[in-house]
Amino acid sequence: MGLALWLVGGTAAFLLARIIPFGRGGWAGELAAALASALLFGVVATALDFGGWKEIDWLAVLFVLIGSFAATGALRALTLLRKRT
Repeated sequence: MGLALWLVGGTAAFLLARIIPFGRGGWAGELAAALASALLFGVVATALDFGGWKEIDWLAVLFVLIGSFAATGALRALTLLRKRT
């Protein structure tokens, strides 16, 4: 159940990031970055012992959501840097 919530958190981060038009690139890359980072941050949350892949924990979902926002923002920053050069 926790794994499903991680993916929901990553999808929510992707959808909320798509509202902001600044630096928006292709949606497939952003979705892949959000979901991959959601899984990565979910595993880190499990290692830090606040939620697991079988447990529902709001701290893990919040950690995944913030991490996915950061990954999407980093992807957009890299996209903007590539466009400038």
